[in-house]
Amino acid sequence: MGSTAELAAAALMMLGFPVLMAAALVPSVYAFAAAAAVTYLADHYLHRKGSYLVNRLSKVRAGLSIRFLIRQLLLILLLARMDLSNGLVFYGAIACFIAFYGLQAPHGALVTLIRNRRRMPVATRNVDLKSRIRIPDAPPRALLDRSAEKMLHLDLAAVVGLLVSAVTDSTAAGFAGIGITLGLGCLYVLVLMPYVRGRKTPPDADTVLAAVDDWLADYRPGTVLYFSGSKDSAYQVNMWLETMEQLESRPLILLRERVILQSLAPTTVPVICVPGGVHLMNMDLSTVRVALYAANVGKNIHLLRVPTMKHVFIGHGDSDKLASVNPFSKAYDEVWTAGRAGRDRYAIADVGVRDEDIVEVGRPQLAPIQSRQGVPDGRIPTVLYAPTWEGWDGNPGNTSLVLAGENIVKKLVKADPPVRVLYKPHPFTGTVSPEAGAAHRRVTALVQKAATARAADARFTADPAAQAAAQAELTRIETRLTELAGTGDDKRDEAEASRDDVVDLKKHEEIARLRTDWNDFYWQALPSYQHAVITGAEPRLYDCFNVADAMVSDISSVVSDFIASGKPYAVTDSAGLGAEEFKRANTAVRAAVILSNSAKELGGLLDAVRDPSADPLAADRDELKHYLLGPDEPTSIERFNGAVAALARKAETRNLGQEARIAAGDPEAAELAEALPGGKPRPASGEAESATAG
Repeated sequence: MGSTAELAAAALMMLGFPVLMAAALVPSVYAFAAAAAVTYLADHYLHRKGSYLVNRLSKVRAGLSIRFLIRQLLLILLLARMDLSNGLVFYGAIACFIAFYGLQAPHGALVTLIRNRRRMPVATRNVDLKSRIRIPDAPPRALLDRSAEKMLHLDLAAVVGLLVSAVTDSTAAGFAGIGITLGLGCLYVLVLMPYVRGRKTPPDADTVLAAVDDWLADYRPGTVLYFSGSKDSAYQVNMWLETMEQLESRPLILLRERVILQSLAPTTVPVICVPGGVHLMNMDLSTVRVALYAANVGKNIHLLRVPTMKHVFIGHGDSDKLASVNPFSKAYDEVWTAGRAGRDRYAIADVGVRDEDIVEVGRPQLAPIQSRQGVPDGRIPTVLYAPTWEGWDGNPGNTSLVLAGENIVKKLVKADPPVRVLYKPHPFTGTVSPEAGAAHRRVTALVQKAATARAADARFTADPAAQAAAQAELTRIETRLTELAGTGDDKRDEAEASRDDVVDLKKHEEIARLRTDWNDFYWQALPSYQHAVITGAEPRLYDCFNVADAMVSDISSVVSDFIASGKPYAVTDSAGLGAEEFKRANTAVRAAVILSNSAKELGGLLDAVRDPSADPLAADRDELKHYLLGPDEPTSIERFNGAVAALARKAETRNLGQEARIAAGDPEAAELAEALPGGKPRPASGEAESATAG
């Protein structure tokens, strides 16, 4: 329903219209003017906030245009009730509002036409289109941003002028207002007209697609990351961006939905968003040898049909969930998993994926996670509590927060010898379950109370000068990051963004360096003994992994990722399955300290942190890490690059075989080549270097 302020504004606006009618019938010009002002201001506030309530009003036949029309009709009623219906200003008002609504049609049509013509058949990032085609600047944002609201508000001049005329018995103000309203309305329409024709419109679809093919021929991508999904699934492609940047073959990211492009994290990899299936199938991808898929979705078929490249399912996580053994996976040439565990899941599930088609490549995303180094002398251990959220189904096993969270934190903050507690909740915590939200607030209060007590404890001391210096550096870095983020215009339309969004490598590298420095100074500014609640995007979860000596969490990818550190960890059996059944059902907890909801088992975790010789699960963790994620050497990115290269060779071998058949006069092979996307044979390997747009 929106915020309390939005609800109040909507109530004022809707109550204002009955007051307008009453004021018109009485009649009272001043009451009408006051009620009109309230409805105008409330309407503007709701639109500026992008309120959900505004959209709901249109569903009950109280949309924007209707609200303005009703206000204008009530003004006509007010004039009639004041015995002004025989005056010229009364007929002028009627003519004005009829003409004003007549302007809405060309105005709306022009705005729609401009937006449609500036919508490209493909949208790009880090692709040089500027040197190939001319894409003109978009109209000023003021013309198109909330254009319907702006156009309708031009009636203010006429409304004010007519009210002044009603009070003063002078027609001058009324006709002046009418003239201003109609003049501004006509001017708005005239200003928009040049943007639907001539040099102010982007090239047509064929020209844009030819330019993209021309760029592809120059760039010659070898590996494509293909993704389709909803806005909420953008994280599934974002997690692979750094891996794509490290590929030894020329990478390319292909997206199918514009909303995903808008949610894509910054990257140096070229990105092409192709919403139309026909456009994608006609795109010249003749140099691509490996296609990577991060999700199983229906639109994958548009690229899976291309036989000149090998297709790989890489997924967006590695867990015991059913999604990790989807039967659709057998549609790909290969399935890449992190370690042996992924291979075994497919064997147990028996969904048609052959063992020889599974390749273990590790998890390149886990490279920032540092291995266990032990607790340095003079520093108390740090324990991270990172529960997952409650989920959609209300299963008590989803999160430990509701049943065990307070018990876990109480035992940690009262531990003797002491430990530091970092609490980092899942960002969705409390969005479904009020109980989870309440538990989160109680746990937050516990950690903050313990932090206050520790700050006053004479046993714990910090270096104020060092902390102040670190805080000053944080402020400096944040200021610079804000400057760098503010240099781009996030409101540019699709055509301008495709033309101009080519990554500035120096800026990209500076941002990455500053974020690393920010993380270092953040931990320097926080005393190494001090408890803390960490919310928001920064510091990231992996940064918390690196400063923690142990973790308490729930069944989620957080546990699977933390295993890469080799550090002790505990997982809460909130559903009360029992330790043996809990381990049998969840591979990632086989080397964990299993906690009941009372958290009485926490002592085993703390003993393992304080004294590595008292860590009976250390060998099990090493074995589980290898089983889930593969060996440490060669590194995951080296294995990933090796898998890409090996599969590219297979694709090339297949393509050379087809070319040999065509050269030998095999009619079936020639017919198949003609049927490939683009309607022409793919270039031979020797010709790939000089392939042109097609």
